[in-house]
Amino acid sequence: MDGDFRTDFVRTPGALKQHPALVLNADYRPLSYYPLSLWPWQDAIKAAWLERVDIVAEYDEEVHSPSTVIRIPSVVVLKDYVKPQKRVAFTRFNLFLRDEFCCQYCGARGDLTFDHVVPRAAGGVTSWENVVAACSPCNLRKGSKPLHRLDMFLQKAPRQPGAEELRNTGRKFPPNHLHGSWMDFLYWDAELDA
Repeated sequence: MDGDFRTDFVRTPGALKQHPALVLNADYRPLSYYPLSLWPWQDAIKAAWLERVDIVAEYDEEVHSPSTVIRIPSVVVLKDYVKPQKRVAFTRFNLFLRDEFCCQYCGARGDLTFDHVVPRAAGGVTSWENVVAACSPCNLRKGSKPLHRLDMFLQKAPRQPGAEELRNTGRKFPPNHLHGSWMDFLYWDAELDA
């Protein structure tokens, strides 16, 4: 076997990494908006082959097996409805999403950490109601002091978000790449401005 042939064969699938499939629930809504529910093309083809999803839209590119040619799915819909979670997990990602990736003291975006509004040294707990996203300069400035002793104010009071609220917030942060075939499925259930 020629060495160049093997190298070309191994490298070819790498080009197909750029073909994710948007995954929709049985009600034709994305499973999540942020992060957007995407599967690698291999998982989408496997799910279609196992008849777990219906293919709604496809890319122009194809993959081949010895006996089959399949166009790569760009949008798939689950055959069985997956009930969305009502409880929102308290994670760093969900906290930043709740706070829209902004420092809750100065409004800066970018390199964020989290801060206990009531410092742990003063009995503050790690909970939705006491933790906010903060930029490093504000977090260092606040330190373990209470807000009333500083000239710092919260942009909004921290609270536990609902699952639907987080999904709606996630719509404000589309990924860097949105394939044209996805657009009809991403925002059709959003409320229209009057």
